Amino acid sequence: MKTVNVHEAKTHLSRLLERAHAGEEIVIAKNGVPFARLCALGPPPERKPGLLAGEVGDEFFEPLPEEELQAWES
Repeated sequence: MKTVNVHEAKTHLSRLLERAHAGEEIVIAKNGVPFARLCALGPPPERKPGLLAGEVGDEFFEPLPEEELQAWES
């Protein structure tokens, strides 16, 4: 695990991101004190459609009342 200071992290962020993406963990330190850890993210979770199953009623497609329309536009 490599430790870098904030200045070095700002200067070489693209390189550090590539190293983190390759699996390395990098600790970013502020005044020598570990402050944050830079590491790769795992794959996003698989989405499951239909989690919020339901129906939209016909009133959803009706025009908004004038007062509400004005509230949205102001």
